[in-house]
Amino acid sequence: MIKQIEILIIEDDKRISDIHRRFIEKLEGFKVIGSAYTGEEATDWIISYKPDLVLLDVYLPDTLGTDLLAVIQEYSPDTDIIFITAAAEANIVKKAFRSGVADYILKPLTFEKFKESLLSYKTKRDILTGNGEVQENLIESLWNKTTVQVSSSGDNPPKGIDPITKSKVVNYIKNINDGITAEALGLEVGVSRSTARRYLEYLASEKLVYAELIYGTVGRPERRYFIQPS
Repeated sequence: MIKQIEILIIEDDKRISDIHRRFIEKLEGFKVIGSAYTGEEATDWIISYKPDLVLLDVYLPDTLGTDLLAVIQEYSPDTDIIFITAAAEANIVKKAFRSGVADYILKPLTFEKFKESLLSYKTKRDILTGNGEVQENLIESLWNKTTVQVSSSGDNPPKGIDPITKSKVVNYIKNINDGITAEALGLEVGVSRSTARRYLEYLASEKLVYAELIYGTVGRPERRYFIQPS
């Protein structure tokens, strides 16, 4: 019997995590071994079970998904990673690419996009499990050689970042002293929590704001954003 690819889902939104699980159940050759909703839970799963594949979100309540890359490399170096996230900031994409992440899928996610990514991953995994020499065409298929047009201007914000909304967010944060969470910002400016996170992380990458984990007396820590001192 061919061993199924064991998957750990790391996603703070239980509803989305359940969608991923249902998608996986429709595909042959894969099985979910667990779901983690925080970086702490994910670390325990990775160390204990060493999954074949991790589906990783960037925005977790106690850390960033990119911070788990080092954990995976240290404790389970044979685990592969596919990012499924709303994060499109250049520094996050760059870190994922340089860490050898197998794929990077932006939300919102469709089943077809999900299926294409996992089946492509499975094909590449099968190539790498063989012995002896790998044929040239198979080697080339491991690295999709496509040419993309990249803008030469560094002044334009990434896709999904509207300059007017960006300015509105910055001006709002300037007028508060105790920082703000993505959830609170979303309510204030009229956007979803994931969109608010995207803007806050983009502003952090631009050194316009900085983030701190604030630990209360009860409950999980909050990631709060503050305006960067000039």
